[in-house]
Amino acid sequence: MSMANKPVVAIGSDHAGREIRKICFQRLNDQGYETIDLGVGDEIVSADYPKIAFELSKLITSGAAKFGVLVCGTGVGMAMAANRFKGVRAVNCLSEFMARMSRAHNDANVLTLGQRIVGPGLALSILDEFLASDFEGGRHLNRVKMLN
Repeated sequence: MSMANKPVVAIGSDHAGREIRKICFQRLNDQGYETIDLGVGDEIVSADYPKIAFELSKLITSGAAKFGVLVCGTGVGMAMAANRFKGVRAVNCLSEFMARMSRAHNDANVLTLGQRIVGPGLALSILDEFLASDFEGGRHLNRVKMLN
């Protein structure tokens, strides 16, 4: 995929996911993705993860971003919040295999990560696999339609 054809990726985190968000943001930029950063600043201030997930989900549903990445302590809260929006299919991945299969079979469009669960190296590998994998369609398409 050429640099010009890379999709827009929105990325956000609360205070508990700030460090993983930063390295993922840098990876996305290094790989030529256009990014929208919704993360918190460097100060240690508690942030409400639902607000960040909702803001990112609106970018997905409006078409302003094709993919999203959300990071909190476990990734679970972000996934729960993002999945409240019709058309958002957020998945909390702990491995590259989960990332690949969530794209291939579920057409996931938002990846959530837990900074307290996965380290920086694994987080980048999961992100790379998520963005490199394509939806297979076929029998999976009807199942994804059922989600909506």
